[in-house]
Amino acid sequence: MHETRRLLDSATALSRLLQENGIRHAFYGSVLSATLANSMHSDEIYCIVEGGQNHPHPFRRTRDAVSGKEDWTSTHSTWTNRLHVTYRAFIPPIEIEILPAGETGPRHLDDTNIMKIQNIPFLNVSEFLRAKLNSWMIRGAERDAHDIVYILSRYWNRVDINRITEQDMNHFVSRNSTAGPAWSALRRKYGM
Repeated sequence: MHETRRLLDSATALSRLLQENGIRHAFYGSVLSATLANSMHSDEIYCIVEGGQNHPHPFRRTRDAVSGKEDWTSTHSTWTNRLHVTYRAFIPPIEIEILPAGETGPRHLDDTNIMKIQNIPFLNVSEFLRAKLNSWMIRGAERDAHDIVYILSRYWNRVDINRITEQDMNHFVSRNSTAGPAWSALRRKYGM
């Protein structure tokens, strides 16, 4: 468990490096719900990085951006196909997993699917819910369920229902009844 402020400071530092290198990105994870809830602690931060046809793989782009920077290291595990960057300006250091856009979150990151909080780009509410719901469907993790319930119940009016898989959300609500009222309100909003 990390202090949310340290995660946000690390995200700011990584975001600055990625922006300097022209790399589109957005942060994701329970750090978003912790930030919105003013919670002191969070345990999950990811950075979704865009690749694309005319660009190298997101892992390579990120490794190149942090390479040679005093406070940053990167570790690529080819066996698990994961990239972690570590910000060593803090003790203990903060590790951020890099996720390719399209595998988690939207394929292209732009103003339609990103929101800025404290000048840090995060997936917007709809994309966050979509990504968390996909993770919950695979893992069934309580942490993902908590984030979905929190965001849906407080920000349902900002959710684009077209970005949420109805069958998956119905399954989620059947297992997490506290999300039911917000899901019903969202469906009514869209005339469903």
